[in-house]
Amino acid sequence: MSDPRAHSAVTASGASLAVALACVMAFLPTMFERYLGSVPRIVAVSLVLATALVLHWVFLGIAARRMGRSVFGWVALAVLLFPIGGAAALVLLGWFSEDAAPQTAPQQR
Repeated sequence: MSDPRAHSAVTASGASLAVALACVMAFLPTMFERYLGSVPRIVAVSLVLATALVLHWVFLGIAARRMGRSVFGWVALAVLLFPIGGAAALVLLGWFSEDAAPQTAPQQR
């Protein structure tokens, strides 16, 4: 990536998306009885899920702004198409930033 600050924002967004997806998986029927048998655990996982989602969207917006892209468009993509949209936005931002990076000329001998 051309901007190391944008790279760190994309990395943080990806990590918070992974945490959010882990929390969503805890609510699946096969995992629910095993891990969420008590109300305090349900509340804790729900709070972690909400926090991770907000952080994912914030870091995604920061990365888009640092790359000179539309913050609203990228965050809207991630929010409306969760969870696939968030992952797609991260992949596309990474791909676009690598395309925009200046290419180094091969060295001649």
